[in-house]
Amino acid sequence: MKNKQINTISNQTSRQPSKSSVINIENSDVLEIFGINNENLSYFESSLPLKIFQKGNELNIKGEKKYRNILRNAIHKTLTEIKLNKNLREKNLIQENLKMQLSKDTENVKNFTITKTSKGDVVGKSNRQNEYLEILKKKQIIFAIGPAGTGKTFLAVAAAVSQLIENKFERIILSRPAVEAGEKLGFLPGDLKEKVDPYLRPLYDSLYDLMPSDVAIRKIQSGEIEIAPLAFMRGRTLNNSFVILDEAQNATYNQIKMFLTRCGKNSRMVVTGDPSQTDLAKRSDSGLIKSIRILEGIDDIEVINFNAKDIVRDKMVSKIIEAFDAHDEHIKDLFDTSS
Repeated sequence: MKNKQINTISNQTSRQPSKSSVINIENSDVLEIFGINNENLSYFESSLPLKIFQKGNELNIKGEKKYRNILRNAIHKTLTEIKLNKNLREKNLIQENLKMQLSKDTENVKNFTITKTSKGDVVGKSNRQNEYLEILKKKQIIFAIGPAGTGKTFLAVAAAVSQLIENKFERIILSRPAVEAGEKLGFLPGDLKEKVDPYLRPLYDSLYDLMPSDVAIRKIQSGEIEIAPLAFMRGRTLNNSFVILDEAQNATYNQIKMFLTRCGKNSRMVVTGDPSQTDLAKRSDSGLIKSIRILEGIDDIEVINFNAKDIVRDKMVSKIIEAFDAHDEHIKDLFDTSS
């Protein structure tokens, strides 16, 4: 019975022509692999030069061997992860795993477990994400920049939770600039906490994705976890802390300088942001890129750049970002030509 998981996906290539192979899926795993109304099968064909025919629990895959192997590896990885953590059935893992298999040097991708909670283990979905997870264990100050959906903040919070559980730090501090995203929200009723909480909600969401909400609330009440606007960092020295500044493209140069100089003994600081998405009145007011250029040569400071290939949200997000990037490059070229 030791090899039951391997038997879940059986290879019958020897019975098929050289350009065809068959994969059998156990009844309990059909929905995770096929998707609702077989949506994943359509995704496989749109991502790979393959033709896929489904009959019952059986997939007949036609195409070149290397592409069949890519799909087989993605399916096997998905089934293995689900076997280790049943909670992952709630997520569409197969599409993420196929995307990872398609990335460069996928044979060198390793999964680093970041935190173990009832919400499940967190692993990198691309080479760069795994590199980021390793950096989050080693460096004192880390800048992570790139588009939405690349896991910059979520993985940083996961690392913080893991290292708090391991007693490497005494507390987690999560911060964001309280900057409106283009809208004028006007007067907000309530006390100070109620006024700033809407700006910080994404940090709460990441935290609750990684810890049971009752545990997270207890740690917030005890001060082990603090979620606060960037302005609250002024004048403090943060010792024995894992500190994350999210949406740093909305912080000015002086604010980022203030934040980083809060770093105390045995502390780790992570600054995340997307330079193309600043909500400041003037894009030039953002201090993120300027701070990176000034500091990236210092030992124990690491900069990691994510791109569209690292996006783990719905594939539509990648398409949207690539379209905007292409437009921005076109406009830039027009200005360069005119000058």
